[in-house]
Amino acid sequence: MIGWEWLQREAHIFIRFVAEHYRPPNRPNHVYVINYKTSTGSWEPLFNAQGKALYPLLMAELDAIKKLRPTGGLMLRRDGSSLPWFGKGEILTQVQRISKKIILAAGLRPELTFTSFGRHGGTTEASASGLTETQLMQKGQWSSTAAMAHYLHDDDEAKQEAQMKRIKRRARQAKQAKIK
Repeated sequence: MIGWEWLQREAHIFIRFVAEHYRPPNRPNHVYVINYKTSTGSWEPLFNAQGKALYPLLMAELDAIKKLRPTGGLMLRRDGSSLPWFGKGEILTQVQRISKKIILAAGLRPELTFTSFGRHGGTTEASASGLTETQLMQKGQWSSTAAMAHYLHDDDEAKQEAQMKRIKRRARQAKQAKIK
């Protein structure tokens, strides 16, 4: 859910996401979404203006995990052993192996990977939800639309929605022109 909701890369979730990034004392209503690849990051709000949680399921999980990390350190560790998910050279073989097992057990297509349900899938869903390019760039911390394009997959629904917005706008303009 972290990759999907915050459009975060797999490596950043399992290698760079530390307890201090989630609801620290000086920012209890935020999470720091790190973009280690570009040496940037941003504080994402966890609540809307009325105080309602924006990510209730994810926050429930992360709140429980954070209680297990009173001294800080990596947020996500292996079940049972508390070892980090990455191996030598920060390779995420174990994450990929377990992800593939889950995908196949669920009867999903074998070519799917962790990233299908993380940054890539979340970006496609965000685009289909009507986010503007600027909003997508901010959410995913892309520096250009060219970089962002690698994460947007062919999506007829988003293209149809975009055209419907244009048609509705034209109809509004035509209606206003008749009134004048």
